[in-house]
Amino acid sequence: MSDQIKHECGIALVRLLKPLDYYINKYGTAFYGLNKLYLLMEKQHNRGQDGAGVANIKFDIEPGQRYISRYRSNAANPIKDIFTRINTKFKSIHSKNPELLKDANWLKANVGFTGELSLGHLRYGTYGGNNIENCHPFLRQNNWMTRNLVVAGNFNLTNVEELFSLLVSLGQHPKEVSDTVTVMEKIGHFLDEENEKLFKEYKKAGYANAEISHMIAKNLDVQNILKNAASDFDGGYAMAGLIGHGDAFVLRDPNGIRPVFYFLNEEVAVVASERPAIQTAFNLKIEEIKELTPGYALIIKKDGKVSEKQIVEPGKKTSCSFERIYFSRGSDKDIYEERKNLGRNVCAEVLKAIKNDVKNSVFSFIPNTAEVAFYGMIKGLEAYLNEVKLKKIIALGPNPNEEKIKEILAKRARVEKIAIKDAKLRTFISQDDGRNEMVSHVYDITYGTVKETDNLVILDDSIVRGTTLKESILKILDRLGPKKIVVVSSAPQIRYPDCYGIDMAKLGDFIAFQAAIELLKQNGKQEQIDLVYKKCKDQQHLPKEQVKNYVKEIYAPFTATEISKKVSELLTPKEMNAEVEIIFQTIEGLHAACPNHIGDWYFTGNYPTSGGNKVVNTSFINYIEGRNQRAY
Repeated sequence: MSDQIKHECGIALVRLLKPLDYYINKYGTAFYGLNKLYLLMEKQHNRGQDGAGVANIKFDIEPGQRYISRYRSNAANPIKDIFTRINTKFKSIHSKNPELLKDANWLKANVGFTGELSLGHLRYGTYGGNNIENCHPFLRQNNWMTRNLVVAGNFNLTNVEELFSLLVSLGQHPKEVSDTVTVMEKIGHFLDEENEKLFKEYKKAGYANAEISHMIAKNLDVQNILKNAASDFDGGYAMAGLIGHGDAFVLRDPNGIRPVFYFLNEEVAVVASERPAIQTAFNLKIEEIKELTPGYALIIKKDGKVSEKQIVEPGKKTSCSFERIYFSRGSDKDIYEERKNLGRNVCAEVLKAIKNDVKNSVFSFIPNTAEVAFYGMIKGLEAYLNEVKLKKIIALGPNPNEEKIKEILAKRARVEKIAIKDAKLRTFISQDDGRNEMVSHVYDITYGTVKETDNLVILDDSIVRGTTLKESILKILDRLGPKKIVVVSSAPQIRYPDCYGIDMAKLGDFIAFQAAIELLKQNGKQEQIDLVYKKCKDQQHLPKEQVKNYVKEIYAPFTATEISKKVSELLTPKEMNAEVEIIFQTIEGLHAACPNHIGDWYFTGNYPTSGGNKVVNTSFINYIEGRNQRAY
């Protein structure tokens, strides 16, 4: 509600395990794989609206014919744009000679995107511009089929500069310092080395060059390539790669930070960032879909053999809890239950804030992503009301009045649709004062739903910066005339930057951090800020493995309740009539709701990789020194 969080990207991979003729005969189309890829991407559109890309590889193509196709788009609807461009070719063929669309050999020889292996990517621009060059998949080209590499992923590495230096030491000249280029070139380097090693072996054994190419394609050790390439990666990643001759892989980080799921049968191998996308696209039961093991790669050889292979030593599994709170679609069976539990787990704090006065309280939610957690909160309030009702009925004695019982049973939590976002409104005025005025009208409110004696309780999924909350939402809600507005975050206080894919990179942006700094200053503890700055500076040149997160000491003197109270003060507009209280999920409530996804570094500062500690300290140094930039 308070601010949109941009976040990690999405991947989709489809490998047809049968010849193209098989799908034409069984499903009546040569585009079975492309259609499934489109569905997988659309069902993950929530993961990326800044750009998209699709790459496709044809198998067993004669020299001189194109076998890799790629389209990328940063249009307003990039998925639609890409598939419209692809389908335009097929429509043209259909209008001239529809029988050709059933001829697999002709299609593969004459039309792009008719190969057996497809990779799709959805991009959220956490860093860098949204121009076409920032869109995945990326392509590393070579005349040797087995040296061509296509890469797309959902990842952020914390040690890009270190990896860049390693590439330079190998003799390379990377075109830029970015994790995408670094990953591509690191994998590409060891792909080249594997090719050279096999070439020398087969040449020494007396094979001709043409024979050697086929033997390399058959015996390329993808596991070994990835082991060498990923040994220095520090971060969260789910990266997919296609090799020109037809091998493919999807690699997951050792802590399982970024999600990866896959499905395999005799017809297809499918990988996606979200489980429901695969379920929907292929009409599957939940138990038919597997989660890729952290630290492992799913390797799909050109001959159709599929296996999970360990690439790096798995660490403690700390899957991103924000996936459960906000990012992934709530249609996943487990995520749906977890979000309801997040809502239930804030009920105690909500009741405390309204002094248990459910009768004179109205409950709602903003934005739509908070809806499932809101259901959970209402169920929790109903459970509380049922206990109250039971006590009141028992208190009526052995011969209760029927009307009294009906009156007690009729009491419910008052649920209303309070705010509706006006999708048509655009804040086109450039001056700050004018823009703030326009922003304050982006939401419409439902008048007549709240009385002046009411508390208004609004559930949000998370509060990061609080800017829109202060400049817009609270002012809008105040028009309804409640005596008190309680804003409830189903996520805990966001205190630390993320460096594994979410666009939460700067400490100074976080309202919880601002609150802690203000409390230190108010309580005469400025020296604590200075001390933390010195400790962070002293560690700047240490290897990341030796760095500690000293920013935790900024929060240490205060309870979560004290910080929440200060957040409420900082975000309350001066002209408000209603009292404002902002409350947050507890860390304990988060873990109880999402027991299998304990990645909580943005809340606790407990980073799963050593690079995270270096990032948070650098972020604090940037804040103190007035540099408005990412720390990685």
